[in-house]
Amino acid sequence: MDKFTTLTGVAAALPIVNVDTDMIIPKDYLKTIKRTGLGKGLFAEMRYDDKGNENPDFVLNKPAYRGAQILVAGDNFGCGSSREHAPWALLDFGIRCVISTSFADIFYNNCFKNGILPITVSPEDLDKLMDDASRGSNSTLTVDLENNEIRGPDGGTVKFEIDGFRRHCLLNGLDDIGLTMEKSSAIGSFEKKNAEARPWA
Repeated sequence: MDKFTTLTGVAAALPIVNVDTDMIIPKDYLKTIKRTGLGKGLFAEMRYDDKGNENPDFVLNKPAYRGAQILVAGDNFGCGSSREHAPWALLDFGIRCVISTSFADIFYNNCFKNGILPITVSPEDLDKLMDDASRGSNSTLTVDLENNEIRGPDGGTVKFEIDGFRRHCLLNGLDDIGLTMEKSSAIGSFEKKNAEARPWA
């Protein structure tokens, strides 16, 4: 998993509440178990019309936001069914950070397991960040996980809190496998002692 330390990138505003996982990645895209290639289906029902043509009014189809890496979204983001394809699709598109006032628990946990930083802020701070993200080519934010702060294009700063263990994992690029591999020497030592003590096993 890629490390997340400081991210400076275009932020796109999605001022919609209760964006569920079916909106993030519709069920038609759930036939694969691969983590790649799902970016094309991200927000598909909003990004494309019935004929598969791009909707020019949707934020991620606008020229200034096609390379967005940060999403500033409405309350209760990621609700609905517990599909891990949702963070996979966000990451495959290029989104590394989602900012909202609240997240559904399963989606929130899945983000950390896939290298995406979900940040919870107050409604007042979300309004400021939503305004920053609505400035087209000037909508650049810096998300600094080392200092737990978001810096806006005008120099304003929003502080955020995050669980220490999850922060450690993101800063060091550790998913569940990575965490296990950190203990590889201890695991190897145990296996060796176990084999000597129980050679019949």
